Amino acid sequence: MRSSFLPPPQNAPMKLAKILSLIVLLFVAIDARAAKPNVLIILADDCTHNDLPVYGGENAKTPNLDQLASQGVTFNRAFLAEAMCQPCRAELYSGLYPMRNGCAWNHSSSHKDIRSMPHYLGEAGYRVGLAGKVHVLPEQAFPFESIGGYDNNCVRDPTKEHEIAPATEFVSRSDDPFCLVVALVEPHVPWVMGDASAYPPRSLKLPPNIADTPETRRAFGRYLAEITYMDSQVGELMAMLDASGKADNTLVLFSSEQGSQFPGNKWTNYNTGVHTAMIARLPGITEPGRRTDAIVQYADVLPTLLDLSGTQYEPGAFDGTSFASVLRGTTDEHRNYVYGVHNNVPEGPPYPIRSICDGRYHYIRNLQNQNLYIEKHLMGIQGDGKLNNLYWQTWVFDSFANPDAYRLIQRYQSRPPEELFDLENDPYEMNNLAGSASVEAIQKELSLKLDQWLQSQGDPGIDQDTREALQAAKKGEHLYRSPSR
Repeated sequence: MRSSFLPPPQNAPMKLAKILSLIVLLFVAIDARAAKPNVLIILADDCTHNDLPVYGGENAKTPNLDQLASQGVTFNRAFLAEAMCQPCRAELYSGLYPMRNGCAWNHSSSHKDIRSMPHYLGEAGYRVGLAGKVHVLPEQAFPFESIGGYDNNCVRDPTKEHEIAPATEFVSRSDDPFCLVVALVEPHVPWVMGDASAYPPRSLKLPPNIADTPETRRAFGRYLAEITYMDSQVGELMAMLDASGKADNTLVLFSSEQGSQFPGNKWTNYNTGVHTAMIARLPGITEPGRRTDAIVQYADVLPTLLDLSGTQYEPGAFDGTSFASVLRGTTDEHRNYVYGVHNNVPEGPPYPIRSICDGRYHYIRNLQNQNLYIEKHLMGIQGDGKLNNLYWQTWVFDSFANPDAYRLIQRYQSRPPEELFDLENDPYEMNNLAGSASVEAIQKELSLKLDQWLQSQGDPGIDQDTREALQAAKKGEHLYRSPSR
């Protein structure tokens, strides 16, 4: 009688091994997906970094940001390349400097063929959404999923009431990793949100780069109220994340964007313009309450997110590099230099500026310093003037009797060809050291490094800050391209 037992086919061990291999790969893939941290990026809008208490600010009340800093890592030396809304966001989302991503002016456009956060993280299995202010173009270069609930108009008066439900739905929609950018519109002008009565003008301590007039104090109080209002939104987002059950596997990254709409902050390359607040919290990775002097820039953020998610990318894909090791606490060093760009068109007549900083010394080159610097929103009036502030006119009116106001007007409108500041001893950059024998070697080194960077970026300098170059970029027909593109 024939046995009922049949020997396995000759290729059975091979098939079994293949099945086991597939099972192992499946579990590895599941573990890898689980290991990818979620990302919640919260952006303020036009908030000078050192007006925040965590950076030494003596006026604003920000309990939620203070708590976030106590739970994560605060970067003492974080920068962006251009102190204007659209260029800095294009840098953040693309990992590319203004010349290379194409957005070197405000109200312009990046190259249509660049890749950005939604592309890279989307390919890594992330859902990538943006709530609030967008302000990057073209859409195909920045294909975020649009998330509702937050006002996308930074100049609306008043800001629309926000709703956290759409962000909650996005975060909780599935177990796939998410990256959500919540781009708030405070404290961008008009300064109308929050409780200004909490900041009586006479009680305020004004920074040394802002002239002391009664109208300035009133405006500064309204600006501080918006900071506190912004902070309350940060608190709501953190509570939402806690309620979702995903906080322990989520990198929270807060940044203040560029400086405020006071003279010498936004629209400049000064430290209060291009220096940004950055706080990062990833439980189990970041040490609570730690501060770091590692020098980082917006272009470094996207490669850092990819690094943390274990995602590979092509060498040279970004101008930035990952600072994941800084987040993990294995080092307090990252970059040697950060770089800055300013093209004044269309915010005013041409006034191109380029800069470099090594963390302590900040070298600024005003390429057409023979021009008078004019920023139309800050210094001019249009329509009902709600987007303009009257304090500048009071600086001018008081200038004959107020030497400090006159000196600050001169600093803002009439600048030397080169400026060099010691940020360690002069964070508001009131004392220009350029040309001093004591810093001759530093000035020469930074000038040389800036030249090398400008050449590597293909930056034409003066020719970039023109109406013609801006209009061509808005049409997607950029006149100048980086050699690496």
